[in-house]
Amino acid sequence: MTAALTLAAEHDLAGRHDDAINALARATQAGDLDAMTELGKRLIIGDKGPLLPKDGAGLLFDAFKGGNAEAALKLATLTALGAHVEQSWPGALAFLVFAAQRGSESARGQLRALAGTAADADAGAGDQHWLTLGQRIDIEYWMTAPPGQTLCADPLVRVHRDFVPDAACEWLIERARPNLKRALIYDPVGGKDIADHMRTNSAAGFDLMQADVVQAAVQCRMSAAVGVSVHQMEGPTVLHYAKGEEITNHYDFVNPRIPNYATEIAQRGQRIVTFLVYLNDDYEGGETDFPSLGLRYHGAKGQGLFFTNALPNGEADLRMVHAGLPPKDNEKWLMSQFIRNRVVLGARAEVQAS
Repeated sequence: MTAALTLAAEHDLAGRHDDAINALARATQAGDLDAMTELGKRLIIGDKGPLLPKDGAGLLFDAFKGGNAEAALKLATLTALGAHVEQSWPGALAFLVFAAQRGSESARGQLRALAGTAADADAGAGDQHWLTLGQRIDIEYWMTAPPGQTLCADPLVRVHRDFVPDAACEWLIERARPNLKRALIYDPVGGKDIADHMRTNSAAGFDLMQADVVQAAVQCRMSAAVGVSVHQMEGPTVLHYAKGEEITNHYDFVNPRIPNYATEIAQRGQRIVTFLVYLNDDYEGGETDFPSLGLRYHGAKGQGLFFTNALPNGEADLRMVHAGLPPKDNEKWLMSQFIRNRVVLGARAEVQAS
């Protein structure tokens, strides 16, 4: 870490967030590319500071022009999603290649996951290798979805087989593994997220500056399957269930009983769709259970399944109670994506209970 990043971290630890922002701003003016990148990231999501996404994206671009790999990495995600910058998948991959050529292991891993290649093929690779690998990625594949099979017509539950290739599934698991925390539920009485016996699994959530291009590619494939813009998707979450862990019957829609329900719906809309991607399948049990529908599904690795949470008029669909049953003998991994009925991409970063 540069001196400015260290100082900003010390200020944050003491709760002096304005001082942290000011330290980063001074270093940015002095040409510190790492501080410029960090400040840009914070402004984009309003992290312990003002929410100024356009200014933040501009700082990232200036740091990228100065040769900063981390700035290129973050611009790749923004460009893939069209968040605060013009959307361009060729542009997103060009940013990834730039970062990979400058030694970013994250960028290299993302290129491998998107292209479906193994790490051992990169031994001694030079700049041309990463350019070639980026050119091999099939953008059209990620912008479309395979045919689906309807498991229930009303309410709609639909599965897409071969939705995410193995390399991307493995990348998503390893990205989440070091970030797992006990999954929480929202307590409407106390007005905060709490640990509860009904949900014993763990989860890793990703905001706009924590997400990566692989996650964005999966979201684009979800968009094609559902017919809803990626801009209506919350940050993705990867769920982990150890043997015996579960989430009991619950709903994914924004519950009308929670405090400030009307404000939440007005600002962020209703969660109309949940999309799950099964990242592994080497476990017994662990099905996604819809008791009101008489449907219980054990997804295969790489399959995508989505279901609606709301009626056509936007009201909550009480038939969509569901549970994640406990795996009996191994761990289970899922990518979970909530989709709203209005644009939420780029909103101030915040914890969303589910």
